[in-house]
Amino acid sequence: MDIKQLLQLAMTAEASDLHLTANSPPIIRVDGSLRTLKDIGNLDEDAIKRMIYDILTDQQKEQFKKELELDFSTSVPGIVRLRVNVHKQKGFVEAAFRLIPSKIMSLGELGMPDVVGNLARRSHGLVLVTGPAGTGKSTTLAALIDMINTEKSCVIVTIEDPIEFVFKSKKSIIKQREVGKDTTSFTRALKAVLRQDPNVIMVGEMRDLETISTVITAAETGHLVLSTLHTTNAPNTIDRLIDVFPDTQQQQIKMQLSGCLQGIISQQLLPRTDGKGRTMACEVLVATTAVRQLIKQHQTEQLPRIIETGAEFGMVSMDKSLKGLVKEGVITNKTAMSKVHDIEMFESY
Repeated sequence: MDIKQLLQLAMTAEASDLHLTANSPPIIRVDGSLRTLKDIGNLDEDAIKRMIYDILTDQQKEQFKKELELDFSTSVPGIVRLRVNVHKQKGFVEAAFRLIPSKIMSLGELGMPDVVGNLARRSHGLVLVTGPAGTGKSTTLAALIDMINTEKSCVIVTIEDPIEFVFKSKKSIIKQREVGKDTTSFTRALKAVLRQDPNVIMVGEMRDLETISTVITAAETGHLVLSTLHTTNAPNTIDRLIDVFPDTQQQQIKMQLSGCLQGIISQQLLPRTDGKGRTMACEVLVATTAVRQLIKQHQTEQLPRIIETGAEFGMVSMDKSLKGLVKEGVITNKTAMSKVHDIEMFESY
């Protein structure tokens, strides 16, 4: 058994992830649940190390030996594109593989409301896609970039760690830069990108204060910036963006963010009733005048009320999205209830 055969089995099972752990069988994640790959016994540490090293370059092997951590993306010809994390556990070399679909889904296929596409049609400002790990944020970003690429003639620069979906230029020019290969850091790439004549900038993830600060500056200076955060809803997202800064800078960041934010899409994936994978539920905040004022005053506790009453602007709450999926028979009421924020409001829809 080699790594290509394992990946082929994972693809056949429509898995999103493959985990190789020493002295255990290969584990895949399908529709959010872990499963053991059938008819394959435990893999010892030597077999796993051999499989992992089969897809590493000599440079990557040296980097892993030095740093004991390795993140990269690669393609296994004829099988799949991968995002890979190689690490050690109890001294053993192990890995987690994210299987990246070759087809970029459209916003319609993802079940996104029209307002999400409209946010990405803005000429400038900041649009954020948020949610816990494994909820499809990269897939949504790819759909947004592909929509812009299809509709507009512009320069799109992505900064990723690592590159996941591979785009082909259509009406737009797309330049994909990978941290570690094409640039040394998100922050350095962001500072340089402003001299590369971009219209749209996509930042794979806003991980630290310096990156967040540079993203906000780019969004203020006439560029459309798309990025992600590991936050669960719009209020948490605003709080995270402000609270990451020292107290002395927070007032300035509130003013900057209130001026450049265009919208926040918060999403999660839920199992379908028909057993055919998972479906998307999403909350959408659009930066209206009222929203901008609340950001300036850091009164994020009032944002759920604004979202609830903002249907005319395309806003939708997570609870309303969940209730809609229940009414359509896409998810069960039990599934929805496990994610509901306000049970009373949910029942009233």
